[in-house]
Amino acid sequence: MSPDLTPVRRPAPHPHPRPGLPATVQVYEVGPRDGLQAEAAVVPTAAKAEFCRRLVAAGVSAVELTSFVSPRWIPQLSDAEDLLDGLDLPGDIRQVVLAPNRRGLDRALAAGATELAVFVSATETFAAKNLNTTVGGALDSARPVVAGAAAHGLATRAYISMCFGDPWEGAVDTGAVADIAQRLFDMGVASISLGDTIGVATPGHVHDLLEALFARGIAPETLALHCHDTYGQALANVYAALTAGITEFDSAAGGLGRCPYAAGATGNLATEDLVWMLHGLGIATGIDLDALAGISRWMSTVLGRSGPSRVVNALAASAS
Repeated sequence: MSPDLTPVRRPAPHPHPRPGLPATVQVYEVGPRDGLQAEAAVVPTAAKAEFCRRLVAAGVSAVELTSFVSPRWIPQLSDAEDLLDGLDLPGDIRQVVLAPNRRGLDRALAAGATELAVFVSATETFAAKNLNTTVGGALDSARPVVAGAAAHGLATRAYISMCFGDPWEGAVDTGAVADIAQRLFDMGVASISLGDTIGVATPGHVHDLLEALFARGIAPETLALHCHDTYGQALANVYAALTAGITEFDSAAGGLGRCPYAAGATGNLATEDLVWMLHGLGIATGIDLDALAGISRWMSTVLGRSGPSRVVNALAASAS
């Protein structure tokens, strides 16, 4: 008779806290915006709204909902107003929308946005190819968004893309990233997300960039890390940032999203993979991991394909 190898317990990370790490972390979910905008097909507005509701029900407390960018550039998010109009999330949930310029800000404010995000580049080539401007031009576009949001009592989060490497320019100087971050804080942003847009960062590089920012007097609590897992380094980079005091990390449920400028890129760090590691370190996130994995499996049926999250796939296999 063959032994019964059916697991008697549902797999879960076993907490083993490490000294010096934060007790809690803010998981900033980018799947509805950064994840879905990379899809070739347009996801129905009702499915996007359901995605956001399910994420919040699973304990996600910060969600980037959509972008008020021109539909000509990103048709996948042309329903931004309709999405916000159909959502009724709890007031204590951070509900962030991207506004690339003054026109985007006006649309976002009219739609009832409660927190804004702006997007700039650390390199000139990416600014030209992705934003159709320069590094300085992107900062100039961000300035009226930040000021306009502040005039309405709203905070603005800034993304700096290509912080760790650029597919055209190669290595990116940490001092140059720190200069851009300082300019963003000087214009009034509340926080900055450091983007490893093509997933080339390593833990030592993460530490060096953070040290360059800290040397400017920039506090760890005003920074977040946005990892892509192209080269399998995302969780190692998160751990490096944790040891430096960073307590906010961007991720996408199921590993949604990708950067079209890195061959073989596997997309954003999967929220489930991030949460598994954090919970294993005894760090609280407020997120129900099983519920989150179920959401990603549901979204895979909406998209017609499975995602790259190791945790989602492992939990599904253990349940079969």
